[in-house]
Amino acid sequence: MGGGWEEPAPDVVRWRLPRWDATAGAVGGAEGVLLVDAGASLREGAELRRRVRERFGRPVTHLALTHPHFDHVLGAAALAGAEVHGPAGIAGRLRGDGADELRADAVRHGLDPDAAAEAVDVLVTPRHAVSGTYPLDLGGGREVLLVELGAAHSSHDMAVHVPGRPAVVFCGDLVEESGPPQAGPDADLARWPAALDRLLELGGETAVYVPGHGAAVGADFVRAQRDELARRLP
Repeated sequence: MGGGWEEPAPDVVRWRLPRWDATAGAVGGAEGVLLVDAGASLREGAELRRRVRERFGRPVTHLALTHPHFDHVLGAAALAGAEVHGPAGIAGRLRGDGADELRADAVRHGLDPDAAAEAVDVLVTPRHAVSGTYPLDLGGGREVLLVELGAAHSSHDMAVHVPGRPAVVFCGDLVEESGPPQAGPDADLARWPAALDRLLELGGETAVYVPGHGAAVGADFVRAQRDELARRLP
């Protein structure tokens, strides 16, 4: 994978993965490293694992899955040993018929069928289901907040808030910069604007908002996207 880490805040980095331009983020503390999303395949997950160790000098200890779409979850099994967190209810979307739908969606978007099948066969579901908010201590005063947002872009969305100067909010696909927000069959358009209001409450006016796809943005961009989504409501 080309390119390199961007560092919107000290020891807070993000990678724009190729092909679908999906974000993977990482937050380093004295005792642990959190990876935010795992890429679209086992290959991408393994590359993220390698690059995180190279960047922070230690392995990924925690993995946060922001929502159950293939380009954010199919690399999870490559992060062996990491504690996996996700929004409450996401596990049901990654098993059984949900897993079959995930594989079909990945192939429909251009992932090699064998790579999709392999990733789904060993797909990791979160051990830690986040309801409401969940503080995660990475050591050395570095605490991040996992925030469940319910159904909006997907059936189960979660954001990651990293306090600091500046604060950083990993938005998942609740925010997209490289194209208009994508609303698939599992989206809840009526609840999406309120989810973006919650992101703005978390980060405030000075935060860096890291979208699921595209370049990092500020509060004004998130607010404009919130207003555009609200205009789509009947």
